[in-house]
Amino acid sequence: MDGSNFDLKEEIRDYWSKRSETFDLAFGHRIAPGPEAKAWQQPIRSVLGDEPLRVLELACGTGEVTRLIHELGHDVTALDFSEAMLAVARRKHAGKSRLRFVLADAENTMEPKETYDAIVCRHLVWTLTRPEQAIQEWFRVLRPGGHLLVFDGDWAVPKPAGRVASLAIELIDRLVGADRNYDGALSDRHGRIMKALPFGQGLQPDMLVPILAAAGFANIELQSHAPIARAQRRNANFRNKLRTVVYRRFILSCVRP
Repeated sequence: MDGSNFDLKEEIRDYWSKRSETFDLAFGHRIAPGPEAKAWQQPIRSVLGDEPLRVLELACGTGEVTRLIHELGHDVTALDFSEAMLAVARRKHAGKSRLRFVLADAENTMEPKETYDAIVCRHLVWTLTRPEQAIQEWFRVLRPGGHLLVFDGDWAVPKPAGRVASLAIELIDRLVGADRNYDGALSDRHGRIMKALPFGQGLQPDMLVPILAAAGFANIELQSHAPIARAQRRNANFRNKLRTVVYRRFILSCVRP
């Protein structure tokens, strides 16, 4: 990468396209049916409500969150800029009504203005190359009264307890071998990309709030990610249980007035 935005975005696209091959095998990306799926759906339901809405999902990946939104009865447009990710998602959801997949950039959706009742994204904001412009774009495509729901975290700086968990994970990796379906196989490349991103040194809610407010969003609220982490630990092995405590994760919602 030479640091230019175009090259960085192409590097990001290529990285996630390669991850598509094993993405659903990686802990923390696939959402298991049952308690974990319900835990992810709870904040979606609480923010979006029970009435069917027109929802734009950004960076849908292989369609895991897509499934959760769709199961709640909403009409979903699921967008990603990796054709490889979309290919997996389309196979997974073949034949479903109220659902379309779009190859596009989440930072410049090309969708008509004031089209959607809600936008949902998981683990996208930390990857944005131009966060201010992206969030202005999301404001544009939402209808007045529309909701933005963000699931994300600080993936750069472990929590104090997370540092201990990281050391334990490294020890397990040395004893039994690395988990090849986790980020490890591409970790060096992942690290290089992170260093080039605006949030590469970490993403925290208080960094995101002023950007949202400047774009015009109101009623900015935080929810705890802890119920999701607890659900993930229920059937996880010890190494994956440790992974749920390494980083600070958060859920943030706001409204276009």
